[in-house]
Amino acid sequence: MNFELTISPINEIDAEIELILIINKDFKHNFVKNRKLLKKANFKAEQDEKYLLIEKDRLYVGVEELNDTNLRTAMAKAIQALNSTKYKSLKVACYFEDKDSTHNLRAMVEGLLLGEYSFDKYKTEKSKRKIEDVIISLEEYHAFELDMETCAKAIELAQITADATNFTRDIVNTTPDDCYPDTLAQIAQGLADELGLECNILKPKKLRKEKMEALLAVARASRHKPRVIHLAHKPKNPKAVISLIGKGLTYDSGGLSLKPSTSMVSMKLDKSGGSAVLGIMKAVAQMNLPVEVHGFIGAVENMIGGDAYKPDDVLTAKNGKTIEVRNTDAEGRLVLADVLAYAQQEVEADYMFDLATLTGASVVAVGQYTSSIMGNCDTPKDMVIEASKDSGELATKLDFNKHLRTCLKSNIADISNISNTPYGGAITAGIFLDNFIDKANKDKWVHIDIAGPAYVEHTWGENPIGGSGAGVRMITRLLEKLSK
Repeated sequence: MNFELTISPINEIDAEIELILIINKDFKHNFVKNRKLLKKANFKAEQDEKYLLIEKDRLYVGVEELNDTNLRTAMAKAIQALNSTKYKSLKVACYFEDKDSTHNLRAMVEGLLLGEYSFDKYKTEKSKRKIEDVIISLEEYHAFELDMETCAKAIELAQITADATNFTRDIVNTTPDDCYPDTLAQIAQGLADELGLECNILKPKKLRKEKMEALLAVARASRHKPRVIHLAHKPKNPKAVISLIGKGLTYDSGGLSLKPSTSMVSMKLDKSGGSAVLGIMKAVAQMNLPVEVHGFIGAVENMIGGDAYKPDDVLTAKNGKTIEVRNTDAEGRLVLADVLAYAQQEVEADYMFDLATLTGASVVAVGQYTSSIMGNCDTPKDMVIEASKDSGELATKLDFNKHLRTCLKSNIADISNISNTPYGGAITAGIFLDNFIDKANKDKWVHIDIAGPAYVEHTWGENPIGGSGAGVRMITRLLEKLSK
């Protein structure tokens, strides 16, 4: 999809179809051209409600209140409606809350690009994206005078962010037979070669040398050998140093604590955290942010076999702590334990953020669409929450407490890999990870459980069926803010 920004009024632009947003059901606004026909069609302009007036080559979409979230979803619904038509070019005006609200324009462009996404890699008949050209007029809903340069920058940032999100969606949606640990390593190396990132791939021999025995145990029964990936964006005189750590379980059978067959379907999603780190690194490099960012991914497949690790095993993590295995399906936290320890060894970061589809308990706690935010200090947690609001992602805090900490005690090791209670599972998983954060880094670290929004089997908002790219927009916005 090609974008063109112009100072020409919307009526002077030559395009096959015009997209008109009706804000707060204001049918009297001068942008609305066909009031009688809309009334006859009983079009009420509810949020995301669409009406395609083919004889006038206009698509109307309702926006109940002018803000980023509503604009993003309205534009996504608009492009989805147009993909079933033969229109190839689209024109649309700008809709700002105030004259400096270039974030509204960014949300509009993100909505178009995110809404257009489809995953058809395995279909013999490919999706045909109909809209090729989008012309955006600086004519504005409130008649604000807009600056061409700042608007162009907003469009550029939107394109980079949406492209990184769709890139992540593709990785998440790829089947486990086609995307295994070495595949993620190859994708990382490809990004490094293309965008000038540093890349270091740790294979089993090096992983043993680094004493990542918990990660290696999870990987033991798979024919696909594990990888730990370290990508780095290192600008001169960075304004901050950030470590991102992603869970990259390319498939999770549950191991010997085997998942039910229905729960095993869609477990390609378990690499969503690692995939998000790849997408974020792509965006950071393309934006060339003045922030040093390190992306660490534990890429592992959790399978069954004669060499599988077992409940009752005791593993020694990289930081020396011993872990009693009581459930081999609580494997992501074992992988992250070692990768978190490795990331702290390699980089002295100002902040650390891990992203993981860690627990079904997070989905039970906050629903399918929201990420759970945990940690020891409110400052970095609040940074994530604020970035989620800016990006259109949903996130909420779950607080640690001393009572749930006691639920991870083991009689034979330093800690158990699962809680002794079925309640508060998202929090106890976060507390488990906290045991692998150095004392000096306790207040710098945030755990982000994206189990809910990472993969949903229906469309929602600007997100398609399947992988959503959860975490990419949110953390990219956070890093943008740190770069200012």
